[in-house]
Amino acid sequence: MTLLIDILTSLLLIAGAVFFLGGTIGLFRFPDVYTRLHALTKADNVGLGLMMAGLSLQADSLATVGKLLLIWLLVLLASASVAHLIAKTARQRGIEPWKQ
Repeated sequence: MTLLIDILTSLLLIAGAVFFLGGTIGLFRFPDVYTRLHALTKADNVGLGLMMAGLSLQADSLATVGKLLLIWLLVLLASASVAHLIAKTARQRGIEPWKQ
């Protein structure tokens, strides 16, 4: 059973890292601030969720799992708020969304 949990943990951590990598690539490759924000907030939130799920499998107690869940929820709230503020500021400064 321990081997199965270790394998599942590894898969979740690798999947989370792939999402983080995708968000970083989106930051460098996308053409404007709005699409970059989308790539970062979506991919990083999913990546962090997968990482927290993998770490929760290795946790010793439910208190630790609760703390990991709380961290994830706070990061979700913070990233959404910051992304909204950045997009609002960009819009106020006249930065238009990219069009082909």
